[in-house]
Amino acid sequence: MPDKVNILMVDDQPGKLLSYEAVLAELGENLIKALSGKEALDHLLKTDIAVILLDVSMPEIDGFQLADMIREHPRFHDTAILFISAVYMTDVDRAKGYERGAVDYISVPIIPELLRAKVRVFAELHRKTRQLGILNHELRRLSSSMIAAQDKERRRIARDLHDSLGQELSAAKMVADMIPLRSAESKDRAAAEVSTLIDHALQQVRSISHLLHPPLLDEAGLRSALQWYVEGFTKRSGVETAIDIVPPDFPRLAPELETAVFRIVQEALTNVFRHSKALKASVSLVIGNSQVCVTVRDDGRGIADPTMKFRPGTIGVGLAGMRQRVKEFGGELQLRDGNPGTLVEVVIPIGSVREQSFPAIAPT
Repeated sequence: MPDKVNILMVDDQPGKLLSYEAVLAELGENLIKALSGKEALDHLLKTDIAVILLDVSMPEIDGFQLADMIREHPRFHDTAILFISAVYMTDVDRAKGYERGAVDYISVPIIPELLRAKVRVFAELHRKTRQLGILNHELRRLSSSMIAAQDKERRRIARDLHDSLGQELSAAKMVADMIPLRSAESKDRAAAEVSTLIDHALQQVRSISHLLHPPLLDEAGLRSALQWYVEGFTKRSGVETAIDIVPPDFPRLAPELETAVFRIVQEALTNVFRHSKALKASVSLVIGNSQVCVTVRDDGRGIADPTMKFRPGTIGVGLAGMRQRVKEFGGELQLRDGNPGTLVEVVIPIGSVREQSFPAIAPT
């Protein structure tokens, strides 16, 4: 159910306001009544108004004057104003109204269907504009978070390179520099020590490069890369993690799709380690004749309902990145209550990515 918007109805005759209310009730929006221009301005300053129904002929402040006052405020430059007039409006009168920001005119007697249709259009436009503003704000927030996360990751990699690889290579250099000054007998021991230090440095390089982009993903495919990653994740995190791949001879997919699925599983398991306090987790990868399905489940403390519904401000960079990867392939990401824990479900249509036919996925 979309969020309701506010519709302000301004008329000095209570009977007319009641008739507008009866006509617009079925729209399901919030209807606000004002008997004067002053009362209308009070509502505008306190409430986000989507549409204003404004009587042209009112005492003290008429509709045209009120429209001028509304448009003077920057906040209301784009608020839809529909003038309602019980008298015949000449082209000059209409032009005068449009100059004051009217978006349309409605004549009395009112045709209910026409009034509802016009108000519905402007209410929906306001709702979409508001949603777009929220999404733009969320996009800016996630963009800032993404930059911060990238900087954090760069610092981590730099620290790992300095503290592990850098130390190993520095030690190897010191030993190598001293070899010419050593006796013949100690030169062999020094050379062996240098070789050992270089072996350790190479291992560090392999570990860092594998985590950034495992060679197995390119060489052997998604199945082997995920099995390797899950095995390493269990050792590193202490979270007992199992993986089930169907069929066992899982076929190769397009490189960009294999990378996307690998990163989705990697991020989902990272979230399990960081946030769930789970003891066990499982990964399922299933392919059928039209889609690939990925499921990551844990037995941890679960996540809040707003996060499961991807409400703005409740998801972090990791989830946002997963969701974006899935969307790029026309797929769908859902978060569910695992009772206990959390269930991450991803379905990505294969379409023409791969022409070979697959066995159908059994319904669950």
